[in-house]
Amino acid sequence: MGWLCALAESHAERDDRRDGPLDGEQDLSYPPPYVMPRRPLSMILALGRNGALGRDGKLPWSHPEDRAHFERTTRGHAVIMGRRTWEEEGSPLPDRVNVVISRSFARPSDEASVLVARTLDEALALAWEVDDAPFVIGGARLFAEAMPFVTRIFLTEIPETPDADVFFELDRTDFSVVDERTGEGGLRYLVLERDG
Repeated sequence: MGWLCALAESHAERDDRRDGPLDGEQDLSYPPPYVMPRRPLSMILALGRNGALGRDGKLPWSHPEDRAHFERTTRGHAVIMGRRTWEEEGSPLPDRVNVVISRSFARPSDEASVLVARTLDEALALAWEVDDAPFVIGGARLFAEAMPFVTRIFLTEIPETPDADVFFELDRTDFSVVDERTGEGGLRYLVLERDG
């Protein structure tokens, strides 16, 4: 039984070393912890002062300048959206790969720029295959689900408190503003990047 005790002691000592070096020793057996860098993922949205995001399947305001900002910022990228956002658009956004998350949506056979995913993970994998920096464009549930993966936010602050039936509370805790400008009618365009 002596060999068994010695084997157990040797394993215990090795496990202790995994927890850190023993007193007076330098731990060379394991590389330092490595944190995988986040893959770029942007989110773009406009919010009213009250967190309003939508009403009756549409934006609860009319600001052509903000729509042009959206078009310009997302053009050439993959855009990830929920089924309801797809239905609001009514057709694929041009010059973009449209990734729709849905368990029941059937991709139009004549739309090569439309991809369908059943989950956010699947949508991210599809988007990153075709674009190094895809965008999440809504709706509110998808914004909330994607938030832990988002590295950059393009936010338009609408200086209004409109009636709405969809709201979103944007948590900026881990983000810092890296760019901002004021547009027509007091709209504020912010770019926020994740800290660290």
